[in-house]
Amino acid sequence: MKDNSAGGRARIPSRFGKEQRLARLLPGAQPLFCALFLIVGYVVERAAGGTGALPLYALAYLSGGVGSAAAAWSALRRRRIDVNLLMLLAAGGAAFLGAWWEGGVLLFLFSLSNALEYYAMGRTRRAIRALMALRPSEALVRRGDGQEAVVPAEALRVGDVIIVRPAERLPADGVVVGGVSSIDQAPITGESIPVDVSKGSPVFAGTINQRGSLEVEVTKRPEDTTLARIIALVEQAQSTRAPTQRVIDRFGQVYAILVIAGALVTYGVLTVLRFPGDVAFYRAITLLVVASPCALVISTPAAILSAIANGARKGVLFKGGASLEGLAKVETVVFDKTGTLTTGEPVVTDVVPLVGDEIALLALAGALEQRSEHALADAVVQACRARGIDLPRPERFEAMTGRGVRGIVEGQMVRVGSETFMKEEGVPISEDARSHLIRLRHEGKTPILVGDHRLVGVVAVADTLRPQAEATVRDLRGLGMKRLVMLTGDHRQVAEVIGAHLGLDDVQAELLPQQKAEAVVALTRQAVVAMVGDGVNDAPALASASIGIAMGAAGTDAALETADIVLMGDSLQRLPYAVSLSRQAKRVVMQNLFFASLVIIVLITSALVFGLRLAFGVIGHEGSTVVVVLNGLRLLHFHPRQT
Repeated sequence: MKDNSAGGRARIPSRFGKEQRLARLLPGAQPLFCALFLIVGYVVERAAGGTGALPLYALAYLSGGVGSAAAAWSALRRRRIDVNLLMLLAAGGAAFLGAWWEGGVLLFLFSLSNALEYYAMGRTRRAIRALMALRPSEALVRRGDGQEAVVPAEALRVGDVIIVRPAERLPADGVVVGGVSSIDQAPITGESIPVDVSKGSPVFAGTINQRGSLEVEVTKRPEDTTLARIIALVEQAQSTRAPTQRVIDRFGQVYAILVIAGALVTYGVLTVLRFPGDVAFYRAITLLVVASPCALVISTPAAILSAIANGARKGVLFKGGASLEGLAKVETVVFDKTGTLTTGEPVVTDVVPLVGDEIALLALAGALEQRSEHALADAVVQACRARGIDLPRPERFEAMTGRGVRGIVEGQMVRVGSETFMKEEGVPISEDARSHLIRLRHEGKTPILVGDHRLVGVVAVADTLRPQAEATVRDLRGLGMKRLVMLTGDHRQVAEVIGAHLGLDDVQAELLPQQKAEAVVALTRQAVVAMVGDGVNDAPALASASIGIAMGAAGTDAALETADIVLMGDSLQRLPYAVSLSRQAKRVVMQNLFFASLVIIVLITSALVFGLRLAFGVIGHEGSTVVVVLNGLRLLHFHPRQT
């Protein structure tokens, strides 16, 4: 049922086997011609008798049963018995009894059910085809000699420079080398707000350039773009069967054999009980129809494929039905801190001048930090730029690894660094300054001390929470998550401040990657665990969890490969959405299985006890199949209430 090659296109699991080529080409033609020949045959039978109608009924059988015959023959060659064979046996039995009309109605409704299923399930495929249509077919390339030429998008190569005008879609992944604009990344990351881009910004195929013209250097081949990877992953996911579906498929072969055996036993028992032979045979044929597991077989894929397509449109990639079903069972969610609950980019949170004002303090610190390569130095420089502060160039600069920096700024020696560094440099720290340091550390912030021959002030830097972190934790609580945990390699005090602010149940800090994985393994012994991380540094923990979830993974190959579920954008709010979607999919699958099973039980009882007419059995059987398909397709339009 699936193609595992890199560019393989997944197929929709259904009663359509690959051998039903006619049905796939013209899925509506079978029931149409079958109905036409049935109606004409019925009229001829009433007007001229049964002999004249027989060729027309034969044509109805042929047009209505050709697809099922091809599929049944293919299954038999693989030593399998499927529902198509059951339907053909029932129709053939009806013809043997002279009930051509009823057998024809059976094939008409069965082929109509197949056609409806084909078109309905095709809606989940259209969600993926919509992704394929996002990438333009042509690109405007600037050659080395400065000339511009339009080339097919498939011909783009790494290193090409493409021109993207306003309102155009990007034909390839790349990095901006010229121009300033904003990009609508909703097709890739699901972000509703356009992202500002300038020189050095990464951009993705399928996104929309909003205003300025851009020059973009191609960084990935067409088949390796993030959009292409998304399409491949979703198609692979749709071809990967969920655990529930695998159980049903394994059971289906045995069940089909039992149905045929049950029909034979029914015929034998009724014959022994001295029922007329035609009555016994008619009831056995009816049992073949009503006991066929069509609705059961399609119950799971109808829901799973719709949910996967829904998630793909919202920037959530499920790696298959197993991931979707697994997320629905999660009771514990484990978060990485840096880059997951927090932005992963330190920013200046407090400026505490002890001498002078904030502007003077930042200018003094930024003068030296602009020469430093430390991550915290970047935060100070960015804060200066945000306030429009002109930074003087230091006349001398020296970095003391792990402690701080010092240099001469406008003729005086300036020191920027830790409290230990200041003590080593002989800069006194007053009691007032110590009280500020204690407060800032208690708040989980990193203080940077600034001084000359005295302490001028303190600049505090921290990795801030994502804007959606609190709402995400609140929504997960609302969804009934029993335990929310944070694992981080950061300092314990910083981690505990964030954990307390979010109301997490447990915080484990100062962990190495392997220790994170061990902590996740310990949690999985107690409950079903989802680990949320960046997909790179957290790879061991993601692999150890029941369900690994990588977020902010647009363009990150490692994240796309490592996790079971990928959140393409940086929004944590997609996590509660994914949980809600998975749980709704599970509910729909259970509804479908219950309904399909109930219909089969009722129809079997009616056939054995009350002598249910074949036509009514066909209507009940095929009607239940259509109902479960339509119920599953509701997931294409699912919108959780909490997110």
